[in-house]
Amino acid sequence: MSNASPVKFGNANSGSTRDDALFLKVFAGEVITSFDRASKTQGADMVRSISNGKSASFPVMGRIGAEYHAVGAEILGSAVNSAEKVITINDLLISSVFISNIEEAKNHWDVRSAYSTEMGRALSFQKDKHILQTIGQATLASANVTSGDATTNVVNTGIASSTDATAANAMIDAIFAAAKELDANYVPSEGRKCFMRLEEYYKLANATNAVNVDFSGGANGGVASGKVAKIAGIELVPVPHFVSSNITTALPDAGSATNGGTKPQAVNLTNFVALVSHPSAVGTVKLMDLAVEKEYDIRRQGTLMVAKYSMGHGVLRPEAAVGIKEAA
Repeated sequence: MSNASPVKFGNANSGSTRDDALFLKVFAGEVITSFDRASKTQGADMVRSISNGKSASFPVMGRIGAEYHAVGAEILGSAVNSAEKVITINDLLISSVFISNIEEAKNHWDVRSAYSTEMGRALSFQKDKHILQTIGQATLASANVTSGDATTNVVNTGIASSTDATAANAMIDAIFAAAKELDANYVPSEGRKCFMRLEEYYKLANATNAVNVDFSGGANGGVASGKVAKIAGIELVPVPHFVSSNITTALPDAGSATNGGTKPQAVNLTNFVALVSHPSAVGTVKLMDLAVEKEYDIRRQGTLMVAKYSMGHGVLRPEAAVGIKEAA
C-alpha cells in the first residue's frame, strides 16, 4: 500500500520549503525583556535630597582631645580640626526611546510598558555602578581632616590561588582583616556590607569555614543553596557588575559633572575583588529622582519616552570603607 499525500495547509502555494509558513504565530502573552539587573547597593549610602542648587555641603569635625588641668591655669579650649565635604550633582542622566505610531499599531503587545521598565532599569543599574565606584574611591582616600582616621586596604595574594579552598580561606581572612580595620576606626558594626565579585563569593559558598554547620549552626547558607550570608558579621553581597578595572574617561561610568569637575566617579580598582563599607562611607545628593515622561510628536508621528534622574555621589567618611585586593 502506498503512502497518503496529505494536503499541506501551511505551505504557501505548495512551493514553500516550510510546511508551516501560513500558520498563525500565537502570542505567548509574555514579552521577553532583559533580566532585571536588580540594584545591589540599596542602603549602602547616605542620601540627601535638595530642591535646588548644584551641590550639598557636609561639615566634617575631627576628634577633641582630653587633658589634665593644672591648678590655677587658664582654660583656653582645645583646637579642633574641621573641614567640609561637598558633593556636586552630576549632569542629567537619561535613557530614551522613540516609538512610531505605525510600529506601535503593528504590535500585539504593550511596547510602552516594556520600554518604560527597561529605561528605569538602565538608570538604576548606572546608579548602582556609581555608588560602588564611589565606595572604591573611599577606600583610596586620605583622612578628611588632619590627624583624622583612615583605613588601609587589605591585600591577600592567596585570593588569586587556583585552588578554590585556598582562595576561599584567604578571602575569609581578608574579610576579618577588613572588619578589624573598621573596628579600629570605631565604625558601627550595624549596616556593614561586603560587595564582592561573583568568583570569590561562590568559592566562599563552597568553603567549609563559611558554611559548615559546626562553624555557623547551619544558618549562614550552604552548598545546597549556593549562598553564604555573613563573614565576621558583615553581610556578603555578590555583584555581577563589580568593577575591577581602571575607570578613567569612559562615559557614563566615570560620571559627568560639567559644572563641578569632570569624571567624578573615575577610580582605579585594578586587582580589587571586594569592597567592605558602612553606609556612612559615601553620600548621594539627589536633585531629581528617577522619573519617566513622554510626549507625542505630531511632526514625527510617534511618542518620545525619556527616563531621567539627576544626582551626585561622593566620599564622606573614608575611614568607613576598606578594599580587598588579590594583588598589590
